[in-house]
Amino acid sequence: MTPPLEAVGATLAQRLRGGAGPATTLADRGTENILPVLSPLAPLLPAGGLRRGSTLAVHGSASLLLALLAGATRSGAWSAAVGLPRLGMVAAAEAGVVLERLALVPRPGTDLVGVLAALTDGMDLVAVAAPGRRLHSAEVRRLVARARQRGTVLVGFGGWPAADLRLSVRAAAWQGLGAGHGTLRARQVTVRLDGRGSATRPRHLDVWLPAADGGLAEVEAATELGVGWPPQAEAV
Repeated sequence: MTPPLEAVGATLAQRLRGGAGPATTLADRGTENILPVLSPLAPLLPAGGLRRGSTLAVHGSASLLLALLAGATRSGAWSAAVGLPRLGMVAAAEAGVVLERLALVPRPGTDLVGVLAALTDGMDLVAVAAPGRRLHSAEVRRLVARARQRGTVLVGFGGWPAADLRLSVRAAAWQGLGAGHGTLRARQVTVRLDGRGSATRPRHLDVWLPAADGGLAEVEAATELGVGWPPQAEAV
């Protein structure tokens, strides 16, 4: 018999966070209210990381999503990716994700809300594909309230309704090709951030994604984009 999803969430919280009962709440964390990101992305974010209990929309790049998962798991946090069957473990490892701290739920079935609620109870960051197309507005509100209480960051790949922050990627240039031959080694992209509150004014940052080692690296001279920024759809 399959255990109720609420019980699964409590079990995850106890096992993954080392507690003796239900999931840790944001109030229990004290000053630990920021979930770290990889250092090249920190200057882009208003808090230098992801505020626990917040919502984030990622557009344009699975590589950027993997970078967020890498930052969380490398800091000791636990993450989950839901409804992303093409998100492979090899690509995640190359991006720097600590696989032992990543749960993959590629096909969550018909009870997506129940799955997300359970994972929100036991994980620090939960990413889900296209929640705006798969969840009703009331379900979104309940999940947001639950995440805020638990201190979990919810990431919508392809968007999140009324997200606190939005990250978009525009591919700039690949490095490694010569005169019609060579090996692609790294890609320079510009990441744009906008959202609510302190993120109302858009920010831009140039990074290598992926860098030559497969992860994320700084670009020494960042380039500001002009008017008419066009985020590209689902580039990898």
